[in-house]
Amino acid sequence: MKSACKFPKVTRRVLMSGAVGLALATSLPAFAADTIKIGLVAALSGQSAKSGQAITRGLTIAIDEINEKGGVLGKPLELVSRDDESNPGKGLVAARELVQREGVAALIGGLDTPVSFAIVPFANQSKVPFVGPWAAGTGITKNGAEENYIFRVSAVDEYVDEAITEYLVTKYGSKKPGMILINNPWGESNEKGLLKALEKRGMEHAGIEKFESNDVDVVPQLTRLKENGADGLFVVANVAPTAQVVKSLDRMGWDVAMASHWGPAGGRFTELAGKSGEKLHFIQTYLFREGDAKGEAMFSKLQESFPEIETMVDVTPATGIANAYDAMLLLAAAIEKAGSTDGPAIRQAMYDIENIEGLIKTYTDPFSPEDQDAIAPEDYVFAQFVEGEIIPIED
Repeated sequence: MKSACKFPKVTRRVLMSGAVGLALATSLPAFAADTIKIGLVAALSGQSAKSGQAITRGLTIAIDEINEKGGVLGKPLELVSRDDESNPGKGLVAARELVQREGVAALIGGLDTPVSFAIVPFANQSKVPFVGPWAAGTGITKNGAEENYIFRVSAVDEYVDEAITEYLVTKYGSKKPGMILINNPWGESNEKGLLKALEKRGMEHAGIEKFESNDVDVVPQLTRLKENGADGLFVVANVAPTAQVVKSLDRMGWDVAMASHWGPAGGRFTELAGKSGEKLHFIQTYLFREGDAKGEAMFSKLQESFPEIETMVDVTPATGIANAYDAMLLLAAAIEKAGSTDGPAIRQAMYDIENIEGLIKTYTDPFSPEDQDAIAPEDYVFAQFVEGEIIPIED
């Protein structure tokens, strides 16, 4: 049974309208001036909209739970969202507006690594905590700032690259894999990580090929990899471009093992890639599993809050929901511990929180000045699409 609300829920449905900058407390002016605002910058439209939707759903459930228990510092949390459209420039403008006009206590978001990279310097200069629930670029948190305000509850490229290398070698016996990487900072981040993972094993690669997000055919790049003896592929790209890789492989008639970053999980991948999209194996940080009591409870809450959710297919990608839910719990705990919405105080409190029970795991000392990533490689799982649902790959 739910606890009695101390004040109305002010966060529900922030994404479902798709409106940019919608503050949910507008119908409750008595509370609007007395809330703690959390800013969300994410792709709420375009090819990655399902990822933005997942993040918003996770945040919404977490904020509702927190507000039902009395909020933070005696005030309700309020989610204020902006759509970055997967555009770094728009993401930076959105972050500035949320901090300077809306007065948010912290930022959450940066779905795409290039967008996060654009926001990082601003967040550090403004001394506003920025918590990433998705973008995995290694340099987002490891950014060299003397006072680093960037935290993450998500995968990290360097760790993912080690994991998918081990997977391709162990599961498929790959000895000379090739790389097909999106041509942006995210691709560059993974190129470094994959080369490091291969060097660690004394392995050579069959080549490094880049492609653009709007390419509709990557047969030339894949042909070069095949001719150079690739016996497996590392794939790093988001939904639509990864689908083009799969369709190009189909056109070539090349059935080759693929290990991918989690980009395909963020949208209508199998709809775009076709049945062969189910051959792609990729990393996730969380999956709903039968018998998982916490996961089943979360699914029930999602159905209650979002009536359009009928089956597990409707919550894909679950990893975005879980990362965002846990990120909000950790951030709220830090604000409470800081006793203030002052950025430097919250940053320091992030290092002091402990034993926070999330959906992915219980976080014991999740952050330190040396490591501002809360998710470790042992939290990763491999998955694939089956009939539109992301399911775990059993060992």
